[in-house]
Amino acid sequence: MSAYRPPPLFTLVHACAALLAAGSLAVTLHHGLEERRGALAFGVLVTVGELARRNGAQVREPAPLGAAAALSYALLGEAGGRATHHGPAQVVAVVLAASLLGSVPHVARGQGPTLDHLARRVLTVGFVAVCFQPPYNRGMFDDWGGPAYALLLLALLSLTALCDAVLAAALAHSRTGWPFGPVLRDELRAVCGIGAAVIATGAVMALAVAVVGLWALPVFSVPLLLAQMSFRRYAAVRATYRQTIASLARATEVAGYTPAGHARRVAALSLAVGRDLGLTEPELAVLEYAALMHDIGQLSLVDPVPSGATAGLPAAEQRRIALLGGAVVRQTGVDEAVAVVVERQADPFAEQPLAARIVRAVNAYEEKSREGGPGGPLTALEELRLATAGEYAPEVVESLARVLARSSLTMRLTG
Repeated sequence: MSAYRPPPLFTLVHACAALLAAGSLAVTLHHGLEERRGALAFGVLVTVGELARRNGAQVREPAPLGAAAALSYALLGEAGGRATHHGPAQVVAVVLAASLLGSVPHVARGQGPTLDHLARRVLTVGFVAVCFQPPYNRGMFDDWGGPAYALLLLALLSLTALCDAVLAAALAHSRTGWPFGPVLRDELRAVCGIGAAVIATGAVMALAVAVVGLWALPVFSVPLLLAQMSFRRYAAVRATYRQTIASLARATEVAGYTPAGHARRVAALSLAVGRDLGLTEPELAVLEYAALMHDIGQLSLVDPVPSGATAGLPAAEQRRIALLGGAVVRQTGVDEAVAVVVERQADPFAEQPLAARIVRAVNAYEEKSREGGPGGPLTALEELRLATAGEYAPEVVESLARVLARSSLTMRLTG
């Protein structure tokens, strides 16, 4: 059986990060640490940021305080009015060592940072340090003072954030096969959110330490820590909201109307198709909730549909169940957009929103493949393709085929 081979871009990025990290550590060990107090202070701050990191699939910057401290150290030219002499190699070495140290408790719990996160941290910090430290040490920025110098730091950090967004999108595209454009759009949206706070804090820290010294670090860390706590509370609310919807969706399974796990499988496959078609994060959230609750209208039926399979029912009956489902969703207080998708999943595909087209096609595929035995998946996909003239959107069916092909290839490669 073939061994798993990572995508070429994935390997290239990680190899570049590993080479940069190894070279920086070797240079730093050879020459020793410059300004050890400053290196220790920034290293401790990066470590604290990693200790306070948030873990989760949807978290784009899990350790904003660590990122801000790392970028600030890369842009540090003075400390308390005295010039610093550390170079890009020391910046990368200190940030890498502190990041690894702060990740130890997370690794012990099985929630450590991904290699992508560490590779991006090393490359972005190395990039901004190379752009700033050598020119600053040569005196190229001596004539830049006041607002001009502050704008210079913000410009460098903004360029670094854009490069990091492109790198993250490229890695996600290479690893998952999702379209590059929508992934990059979501990464850039994150830059405008928590990324803007990281950029501003990194620049302010570098400017403040240059004037008042290392005592500025804890003072200017507090606002970003408070922002991180707010994001964590918001993420907890979102997680609770999703769990509530998932519990509502299981009502049809508990009542015996649908097979166990049907809603969860439809939701997972619908999300994969939605990402392949380029839906944004807010649209994917609506799609996931609608897919979880797409069968909830069956709770209003007196006689359950055999095996909960609605794809084979007459069109009028499918539409009636969908409308009943939309009414139930509205009574639960879930977002109106979710109710619209649920109640329109049985409409002609030309009149449906894209999310409803996805839910309808994926639900039919799951039902047909479940009933078809060992050859069910291939038979179900062929039936959907034959029905694209009137029942299912052709672009959704082809996207579903691509998703299934990628999943099958990944399973074969990983064994």
